[in-house]
Amino acid sequence: MNIFRLAADLLHLGSIFILIARLQQTRSCTGVSLKTQGLYLLVFITRYLDLFFSFVSVYNTLMKIFFLASAGYIVYLMTGPLKASYDKVLDSFRVEYLIAGAAVFALVFPHKYTLLEILWSFSIYLESVAILPQLFQMTRTGEADNITSHYVFALGGYRALYIINWIYRYYTEDDYSDYIAWASGIVQTALYGDFFYIYFTRVLKGKSFKLPV
Repeated sequence: MNIFRLAADLLHLGSIFILIARLQQTRSCTGVSLKTQGLYLLVFITRYLDLFFSFVSVYNTLMKIFFLASAGYIVYLMTGPLKASYDKVLDSFRVEYLIAGAAVFALVFPHKYTLLEILWSFSIYLESVAILPQLFQMTRTGEADNITSHYVFALGGYRALYIINWIYRYYTEDDYSDYIAWASGIVQTALYGDFFYIYFTRVLKGKSFKLPV
């Protein structure tokens, strides 16, 4: 644990609290991609199966339980109480290609050739592209409410801070390497490039999130 990882984890937690608060307060999931939320639920399920087999720390265990529970709760809200406000037409990204691609990479380039490690690798590869349906939906509409923008920014910021965490660990720990996480994290952060630009130039200046015409 270091300050960069802690800050990243807190930002990740913050993104989830922002989204849940937005869904509960507006009683609408308009502008939120159910496909992205479903992918994150799949990411956490396949990554945290070790909850049943190993114990690292209370912090680690509580974080895993929170991410699983919160992802399940968000999907429940969007498929249950808020289902009427969900726009399936706008949320049309073909996620099966993302899942299949992550599965192929996990089988060809796993961390280790064991079931849990293959599933862990799958979750890492899938997380790197899980935001694509949300970004695609925002591209189709050309805009997003500011709360949703804050949520997406917090997600991107969390991953960017993890890259700093990896750099810090590389120079302070002996024999530290995690090429799968590094490569996937860089890809994931790069996907936020255009979003970050619009967020800093518009949203942080009090304007609404709108893509250039």
